[in-house]
Amino acid sequence: MTQDRSLVVVSAGISQPSSTRLLADRLAAATVEELAARGQTATVTTIELRDLAHEVVNMTLTGFASGPLADALAKIGAADGLVAVTPVYTASYAGLFKSFVDVLDKDALAGMPVLLGATGGTGRHSLVLEYALRPLFGYLHAGVVGTGVFAATDDWADGAGDDVKPLPERIRRAARELAETVADREPARPAGLFDAVPSFGSLLEP
Repeated sequence: MTQDRSLVVVSAGISQPSSTRLLADRLAAATVEELAARGQTATVTTIELRDLAHEVVNMTLTGFASGPLADALAKIGAADGLVAVTPVYTASYAGLFKSFVDVLDKDALAGMPVLLGATGGTGRHSLVLEYALRPLFGYLHAGVVGTGVFAATDDWADGAGDDVKPLPERIRRAARELAETVADREPARPAGLFDAVPSFGSLLEP
């Protein structure tokens, strides 16, 4: 029996177009293909953080999500899998990316299959996946797949060295791992109307 899965893509690219969004789209498309090979369809929702920047700041200050941000948080809470991609700034994830993660409910990603990606000007930043992104999502108890994908500027022009696997191959491998995990997971429950509303206890915390 065919199951329809919900896949949410979070892109923290600032420019339009951006290599971050391009990588996010390719990871999502590859995951959809891998799920189809396993007899499952997928509905993809893409969240562009640049469009939610003001709402993220407002929630950081007030503790309440409104409008498009509330909708984005609800979709993440009801997702079967997540693709999260950020540009590298000052040797780590983008500030907007971290601010968005900060406003997620602490249990929103618990057990959720997550594929991590990052983009940067040079391959020297590729370890950001391991020393910054993976610990962050590990803290949130997400089920991060083993393969993360970093794309440097040269990767888009097939300019990577012989010791680095081509970007399309890395994308396919990571997507395969995410699809396998999503396919074996129980479908997520539908999002509740008040899922994105913080508890009074959390609002009273110092």
